[in-house]
Amino acid sequence: MTQRAVIAMGIFVAAMVAVPFVVSGYLLSVLTLVLYLAFLGQAWNLMMGFAGLLSLGHALYVGLGAYASAVLYLKYGVPPLLGALAGAGLAAAIGAAIGFLGFRFSIHGVHFALLTIAFAEFTRILFDHLDLVGGSAGLFLPVRSNTTVELWSLRGPPAMFYWFMLALTLVALALCRWLLGSRMGFYWRAIRDDPEAAQALGVNLFRYRMLAVVLSAAMAALAGTFHVFYFNNLFPGDIFSIDRSIELLLGAIVGGVGTLIGPILGAFILTPLGEAMTALTHGLDLPGLKQFVYGIAVALIVLFRPEGVWPWLARRLKL
Repeated sequence: MTQRAVIAMGIFVAAMVAVPFVVSGYLLSVLTLVLYLAFLGQAWNLMMGFAGLLSLGHALYVGLGAYASAVLYLKYGVPPLLGALAGAGLAAAIGAAIGFLGFRFSIHGVHFALLTIAFAEFTRILFDHLDLVGGSAGLFLPVRSNTTVELWSLRGPPAMFYWFMLALTLVALALCRWLLGSRMGFYWRAIRDDPEAAQALGVNLFRYRMLAVVLSAAMAALAGTFHVFYFNNLFPGDIFSIDRSIELLLGAIVGGVGTLIGPILGAFILTPLGEAMTALTHGLDLPGLKQFVYGIAVALIVLFRPEGVWPWLARRLKL
């Protein structure tokens, strides 16, 4: 990393740390959602951007992490930070099962993407009829108005959730940078660019693809724990929906698939854009406008910056 890039990263981190002290409650909530989607974008990018595995059902892992931590908290009093580990383990196990089926039977490309959608839809239907988690009526957590930080139970003021997601996003960024520079990262990129050549050179495709799926699923599940304790409710039709899967991957596509900063930059572009559309159309009956604007944004990126915004911006800023 160049000195200019280190300075730019330092400025970004310092600015994000200062945010809760200078912005309003509404802007803080928007930036919290930006970080949430930035973290999820990094989780998805680990599979698609690094290892070349297209997942269109990543909401499956978010939902599993959310439900696991919420049920453990409500039924057994397990603190959410411990429940998050259980949710990550469950998501990793389901991801391993999907990966095993896909890679053992040579399901790749768009067919693997369809497999991920199928599992997400199956889980949505299952949870819609599962009384243990409230079924289609939803699962609700008790709401408390806390002014003190209770990190262990994920209860506190809005700033606490912002700090929590900022920490997760920065840790994910550091993890992804380390992974890219590791032997596994080189194997992933070799598999992504030319799997036949990588296999001919002795790279175990099955093992390293499985590792990518498991790590990505576990990361997405951690975001699920944040989701349920931030919003205090869960509905299978929302958390497992294909719309949520598409939403979490759009940031990485707009910012730059396969880059470290791309998913973060994409979240900073799309989330405020969506909020602006909501504010500008307040009171108007225009369903689907947010998705339409997202579609236009992605189409423009594909046409004019096919590798994403971040690679172009990094060249312009000499980063």
